[in-house]
Amino acid sequence: MTPTTITLVAGARPNFMKIAPLIRAFRKRTDRVRHRLVDTGQHSDPTMNRVFFDELGIPEPDVRLEGAGRSQAEVTARVMVAMEAELQQHPAQGVLVVGDVNSTLAAAVSAKKLHLPLIHVEAGLRSGDRNMPEEINRLATDAITDLFFVTEPSGQEALLREGHPASRIHFVGNVMIDNLFHQIGRLRADPAAGGRGAALRAGLGDRPYGVVTLHRPSNVDHPEQLAGLVDTLRTLASDLPLVFPVHPRTRSNLSRFGIDLGPNIHTTTPLSYMEFLCLWKDAEIILTDSGGLQEESSAVGVRCVTLRDSTERPVTITDGTNILAGTNPARILDVARTALAQPASGKRPLLWDGRAAERILDVIVDSPLFQPV
Repeated sequence: MTPTTITLVAGARPNFMKIAPLIRAFRKRTDRVRHRLVDTGQHSDPTMNRVFFDELGIPEPDVRLEGAGRSQAEVTARVMVAMEAELQQHPAQGVLVVGDVNSTLAAAVSAKKLHLPLIHVEAGLRSGDRNMPEEINRLATDAITDLFFVTEPSGQEALLREGHPASRIHFVGNVMIDNLFHQIGRLRADPAAGGRGAALRAGLGDRPYGVVTLHRPSNVDHPEQLAGLVDTLRTLASDLPLVFPVHPRTRSNLSRFGIDLGPNIHTTTPLSYMEFLCLWKDAEIILTDSGGLQEESSAVGVRCVTLRDSTERPVTITDGTNILAGTNPARILDVARTALAQPASGKRPLLWDGRAAERILDVIVDSPLFQPV
């Protein structure tokens, strides 16, 4: 039997952690399925792109597209045009996209315009907030997807409400957690892989610390909102030192708005995956507006306070360590202090066991949608 060929698409930092375990799984099933890896180039900065290929053990992509742009519309358009040409030049029996970035939507549309079956890994997540660009990407991608792989029960429920057939929806667990467990194992075997993360921890001595990430436009693009959040972080940092790898967008706005972080918030430029993992996995608390960190912290039992008004990952609240604090600075401070006063939850969401990619491959190789021509 000729193996099925699936084109795997990634192009932004959150995608790479999801693609890595899938590639490892594909390599074990080459008798049944082969892959072609496309990096859309949505993030062309080496700190947001190429370093992840090295750290996560992802092979060089078969092609890198030039999908970077100055706006979401430009990125989406550039990736759509380039993906169409790629899929015409290198035919496949299906296209697999992950997550909810602009590359996800663009590649999905190009695939369906060429009448190719579409797989969405991390399907069905819904925040209910259509002001989030990611929510639009999730809704539009799932509207044209043929095979859905979901990370939590809420994903199944959302897709069924939207009219998708149950036979196409598969609850398999979370490939982000597959990658997390794999990389923690590597870090234990080689602590030096922690790089700057290990150095930052060493600079704090034996003191407990927290970790902060902020990058969403709703939090960092408005001076009053960003100043209020920073004031909360400064207050919390007077009791618990905070380490803050500052996203370029956030750093620019801190400077532009003249906002001072104070002496107890230790800043650094963005960290690679392994550096950041080395830092946050032993933190007392994480304060973040990142979706991925809500999941990863829940998988290893680190307290997480999410600085957003909604989350598309409710299982991290019901079965994990995440608390949705909203964006009101006074409430965030209260939530963080309450969380620190209590033991972190020992729960972990169902099927977040490091084997999601294997389950996905089992479904793909047996699916009538993706048979070789």
